[in-house]
Amino acid sequence: MTETTKTPAPDAVPAPPVPRGLIPLPAAAARALLLAGGIATAASAFLAWTWTDEFPGDLTINGYPGGLQWLTFTAGVLTALFALASYGPRGLGWLLPGRNNAPLVLTALGGFAVTWFTVIAISANLGGVVNLEPGGWIAAIASLLPVLGAFALPQEKAGADGTKAALKAYIAKPDRIPAPEATAPWVQRAVITVVTMIGLGVFTYGIDTEYGELFIGYLFVVTFAMWAVHTAGLMDRFSSLVAANRSFTLAMGFAAAIAFPFTQTDDHYANIGVNILIFGTVALGLNIVVGLAGLLDLGYVAFLGVGAYTAALVSGSEFSTISGVHLPFWASALAGAAASLVFGVLIGAPTLRLRGDYLAIVTLGFGEIFRIAVNNMDGDSGPDVTNGPNGIPSIPDLNLFGFNFGQAHDIGGFTLGRFANYYLLMVLIMAIVVLVYTRAADSRIGRSWIAIREDETAATAMGINGFRVKLVAFALGAALAGLAGTVSAHVTYSVVPTPYQFAGSTPPNSAFLLAAVVLGGMGTVAGPLLGAALLYLLPEKLVFLQDKSLLAFGVALILLMRFRPEGIIANRRRQLEFHETGQLDVPKQTTLTDEPAVTKAGA
Repeated sequence: MTETTKTPAPDAVPAPPVPRGLIPLPAAAARALLLAGGIATAASAFLAWTWTDEFPGDLTINGYPGGLQWLTFTAGVLTALFALASYGPRGLGWLLPGRNNAPLVLTALGGFAVTWFTVIAISANLGGVVNLEPGGWIAAIASLLPVLGAFALPQEKAGADGTKAALKAYIAKPDRIPAPEATAPWVQRAVITVVTMIGLGVFTYGIDTEYGELFIGYLFVVTFAMWAVHTAGLMDRFSSLVAANRSFTLAMGFAAAIAFPFTQTDDHYANIGVNILIFGTVALGLNIVVGLAGLLDLGYVAFLGVGAYTAALVSGSEFSTISGVHLPFWASALAGAAASLVFGVLIGAPTLRLRGDYLAIVTLGFGEIFRIAVNNMDGDSGPDVTNGPNGIPSIPDLNLFGFNFGQAHDIGGFTLGRFANYYLLMVLIMAIVVLVYTRAADSRIGRSWIAIREDETAATAMGINGFRVKLVAFALGAALAGLAGTVSAHVTYSVVPTPYQFAGSTPPNSAFLLAAVVLGGMGTVAGPLLGAALLYLLPEKLVFLQDKSLLAFGVALILLMRFRPEGIIANRRRQLEFHETGQLDVPKQTTLTDEPAVTKAGA
């Protein structure tokens, strides 16, 4: 007797395995737990978490959130909204265009992080968990529930921005998820306006945080919320709206920047804002050198110092070694920018034939030479130009067309103090710098910079004069830094050599400027501005960490470089450089013959 074997039918396809989460729980129960946990987390913010008001924010009131409880409430609401959207109801389908579960995990983790951080901070600051009221324990347990529900859901390996899943959703349910370009123009502009207002509110809240614990909680919520929005696919959809309405988006961005000082009642926060804009303007100038031309400049802060010292010498300070000279601001601004441009050409002409690490070492040396030189130009160790370590104090406030920047002014019922006046001036200068940057990047010389950055040898072989192109980038970046330095001199009332060094605990210095460009996103406009804002706010808000603030900053940079090496606001080209094809949010690239392109990692 012979044994016969049955062969499967040729069209028989094995059923795909049912995806499961990390926790063995039915999907329906997991979603219900996620939704209930988000609602419970938000509701727990209305309970008293501690019995004493010694912990900042006064978390002792039942029925009204305070301090960090508002952040827990916000995280709980976001978790509940994403959980509700996962059911696919009409009116909320736009919230999850990627149709993946990653945003659910991230919002749940955001609520868990800020709640447990608050509970731990209360216990550490007040001397033990005995200082927790029942509301604190309820909040801790409630914030854990959505995390358990989220990890019980299957996690698809879709792109980090949900591009693949979003494409499937568009094909499967085109009526439920309309493409952004299919909406009316006024709807697109309304969405951009609402997003701009939300962004202004989030930024204003971050600057207004009065104590370090609140700022850390703010970072938890904002980081996880933005990460969730990104993985949901909303970032891609908003980017398409921005691309279709670029001019309107830029106008709304500057309108939000102008509105910022009108939201402040304390001039100290306006001071933070003007310093962020000065820092951001210099970082944007450095982005031309590093982000577009690919030149590693480690002494760039010296050009900021050249502009500041030039303005201090010609702005009528009684301690200026050029006595009797008091130029109007437009003339001193042009003088500072021109002086920095000249220094950029003088330094760049003999050194820009170098490449890579050698160029970095030379620019680092230039930065140190500048600091040492202005420190010694005191009349004893060298010529009497900069007053040495004492610098040039008593720089008078600006006066443009009868508007004194040093005095408070009432505009439309709002009182603008000294720093708010300088903030609005820096917004105008920032607009000029952004215009110069975008025009230069989109021009023929901008394309030459990118070609030099990608492969200087190939660019030279194609007829690009590499030395001339790099020198233009170096000079233009230096001029923009010098322009920002002229305002910096008037804001601080004095110019001293101390800040113009390679590294220090507070910006501006060359290391922080370079970190702002890399952190925010090289080759973009918004990236260096966002990086500058973060790097200026972190030392300002984390003062309570004292000598450990740099450690926290270093850990944050390591995490960012691990999970987002292309920067927070990434240039598409740099995403392709840092990620393999099909990995994260980079779509699969094909050649003209429709064959998969070979990436650097797989070459």
